[in-house]
Amino acid sequence: MIDSSTQERDPATYRAAVRQLLRDRLLDAGRDELRGRAWAQVTMAEIAAAAGVSRQTLYNEFGTRDEFGQALVIRESSRLLDAVEQTIAEHADDPIAALTAALERFLTIATGDPFVGLLLGDDGTGGLLPLVTTQSRPVLDWASQRVAAAIRANWPQAASVDLDALADTLVRLAISHVTAPGGPPAQTAAGITGLLAPSIERMLEAALPN
Repeated sequence: MIDSSTQERDPATYRAAVRQLLRDRLLDAGRDELRGRAWAQVTMAEIAAAAGVSRQTLYNEFGTRDEFGQALVIRESSRLLDAVEQTIAEHADDPIAALTAALERFLTIATGDPFVGLLLGDDGTGGLLPLVTTQSRPVLDWASQRVAAAIRANWPQAASVDLDALADTLVRLAISHVTAPGGPPAQTAAGITGLLAPSIERMLEAALPN
């Protein structure tokens, strides 16, 4: 529920809250419509009807069908990035240990996550899997920005250009190992950060223990 006093104090904040409620309602409807069906079988009209709004309202809010799908993937993936941010913060005294633990946690959660399972159950023709593979730019940008911000918050001395490249690399490798696992999460995470360790150490030298 939205506090009625919010509207009186700040109309812009109230409108933003109402819009967020609408977006969440539409995304919830999209997620629910995907239970037992591939994305290619779900229409925008069905999502709008499930949310109790017109199809035009859905298009007005998200734009195209692909943009709605991207928003859904991002929203459903947020809990994985929340865990990554928390894990990095918990190991702030050791950057390499932090990134290793964060990668391991991401891969572990993804292994049992229902929405990730839905993505991986797509044979490539259902429409959602490309949003994290061949058509993944919006999702990659969002995830990379969050990882970069988490690293920057804990080790602000890192150069921005190097940091953005590191975050992008970590996200791409993590997604690659989710879609095609190469081993247990702990082993995979250690392998990735072990390979990147020289770059991480150079970038975050002031934060590394002596």
